[in-house]
Amino acid sequence: MNTRCFAPSRKISLMVGLLLFLDGPRLLMSEPSMVAVRAFEVYCRKIEAGLVERHRSADGFIALEGSEERRLRGGEVVVERLPGADEPSGAMLHDWRGTAFAPGATAADFERLMQDFEAYPQHFSPQVVEAKTIARDGDHLQAWMRVRQRHVITVVMDSRYDITYGQMDARHGYSISRSTEMDEIEDADTPRERRLSGDEEHGFLWRLNTYWSYEERDGGLYLQVEAVSLTRAVPRGLGWAIGPYVDSVPRDSLEFTLKSAVKALRR
Repeated sequence: MNTRCFAPSRKISLMVGLLLFLDGPRLLMSEPSMVAVRAFEVYCRKIEAGLVERHRSADGFIALEGSEERRLRGGEVVVERLPGADEPSGAMLHDWRGTAFAPGATAADFERLMQDFEAYPQHFSPQVVEAKTIARDGDHLQAWMRVRQRHVITVVMDSRYDITYGQMDARHGYSISRSTEMDEIEDADTPRERRLSGDEEHGFLWRLNTYWSYEERDGGLYLQVEAVSLTRAVPRGLGWAIGPYVDSVPRDSLEFTLKSAVKALRR
């Protein structure tokens, strides 16, 4: 995970903002409203419909510009925030996309990596603490993960996902992962560990859908992941303090995930 340097005054402002954010979770929604959940689901359906069309052909299977391909083959990871998400009241929709290139890797290599959940703590540590497959039926499975995010504060989440894998051919594949449960854990890995109830949670992450696309060519594998998440809104007047932090979490997480995947594919 990347560590970013903040000026002392910015660090103080960020800490003050976060303390206010954490100290009053009941002042705003601790759980997402039905309107927010509906907005998230509608937005994700639009994304999935677009991916279905894109995955019908090798042309444009992954969203790339010519200049980006050169940067990716040079070892750069490209992460960008995508426009188009409306902000439901009391919540925030985040849509980020990241792309990387794994030299010498194949589509089959990546499929083995991504479907071996029990090995996630080895490949995606320290973010992924535990992971396991709960059930599987062909290309459809259910998985559980415990994730620890360390930025200015540390947040531990237990989550369940419904995941479907697919292929256009042996060199082009994709997956769709939809969260079905998201629980914030207090005092993780201690005798006091407990799952926070809905009215206790801080709303760091309410929903998370992840869409992978991968294409084998140019002597390696292009990896692209789009992550759409639903979180609690930043309280009015605190955007100056914690807005940059809120943006940094999905960006840093995507960058870490892609770099870790590329590293694992090189082993």
